[in-house]
Amino acid sequence: MPKKKVKKTPKKSGKRTKQQNPLKYKILSLVFLIAALAILVGSSYYTTSQSNTTNPIKISPKLLAEQSVQSDPVRILIPSVEIDLPVVDAKVVNGYWELSDNTASYGLGSGHPGTAGNTVIFAHARQGLFYNLKDVKTGDIIYIFTKNKWYRYKVNKITAVYPNQTDVIAPTRTDTLTLYTCTGFYDEKRLIVTAIPQK
Repeated sequence: MPKKKVKKTPKKSGKRTKQQNPLKYKILSLVFLIAALAILVGSSYYTTSQSNTTNPIKISPKLLAEQSVQSDPVRILIPSVEIDLPVVDAKVVNGYWELSDNTASYGLGSGHPGTAGNTVIFAHARQGLFYNLKDVKTGDIIYIFTKNKWYRYKVNKITAVYPNQTDVIAPTRTDTLTLYTCTGFYDEKRLIVTAIPQK
């Protein structure tokens, strides 16, 4: 009996070219492009946010137009949140107040305690500095000391703003105390605590 001839089918190669499966390669290219854009946007946001922490709030040169010879704050005490810090003068460098690494800072050119104007004091949101400022409540008492006198203020407003919202440190017609520190995601905002004199 004659043997039947069996046709051998050629083995399929496991390799596919771009021409055989173009959709797969288009999808992969799109995924890689989206991932690259996400990394780029994320890194630029982080850089911007971090730069904000170095220079807390850009100030207007108009704020420095009138200099006073009265005493600057040298100490701040907030008993309710256990803040007790020396205060040093913060000079303006490149449009920003310098920020001390280990004390609170008084913005030169802002008001003075006991007089009409906005006295601005700020510090890093770190343990041992203004970290506990987030726990301050309306009605809390703040004491500000100069070399010759001390002043008592009562917290009347707590808010958060972006660094470009500089109206919070603008001069005022009445005796006002403004404290601020960093807050929010990647320190993108500023925690603002304002207080008025309490006799």
